[in-house]
Amino acid sequence: MEPHFWHRRWRKNEIGFHREDVNPLLERFWDQLGVAPAAPVLVPLCGKSVDLVWLKTRGHPVLGVELSPIAVAAFFAGEGLEPERLPWHSGSLWRAPGYQLFCGDFFELTAEDLGSVAVGYDRAALIAFPPDWRPRYADHLRRLLPAGTPLLVITVEYDTAEMDGPPFSVPEAEVHHLFAGDEIVRLHAEEALELSPHLRQRGLTRLQEKVYRVVAGG
Repeated sequence: MEPHFWHRRWRKNEIGFHREDVNPLLERFWDQLGVAPAAPVLVPLCGKSVDLVWLKTRGHPVLGVELSPIAVAAFFAGEGLEPERLPWHSGSLWRAPGYQLFCGDFFELTAEDLGSVAVGYDRAALIAFPPDWRPRYADHLRRLLPAGTPLLVITVEYDTAEMDGPPFSVPEAEVHHLFAGDEIVRLHAEEALELSPHLRQRGLTRLQEKVYRVVAGG
């Protein structure tokens, strides 16, 4: 989606995608990535997710990327933190102990910005992009993550005749196409519409959530 779409959503507080609790699929499947406790983790399009806090409590330095300064400010305020703000070539870098959140365009992020990132977590990025944007996203993510880096990806699937995104339906076959050449393992699939009443109100009659382990260059 174009940046102005997301800026408007945050400005109007139209953020039905935001969870107030930690994603249970993150808690359930994170250990299956087999990463070291202190491995720095990249979280694209992180919003103000409390998943960042859960990852930090597990010992992971968190490197988030988020377009909206409203979301970034809300995250730090919610944790009672006063971050240091530094210039970044696409916007600004907000830092507090355990967190570095890049506020700006994800596609401007470089591997040099991230340093020694060793794992990735995507709950809200892939499904935020329409089909014509997703190959660009996957290609850029692949450039950011060193070969062998594991990535936990959570997607949704539904009948697109009932609703248009975001969140966008990303079929399993497309996941394999987007990350062709990588090692891909589906870890889980479940019916999840009862957990998303706001999507039922938009017309969905069925929603499936899937979890993948993707290893870059695997």
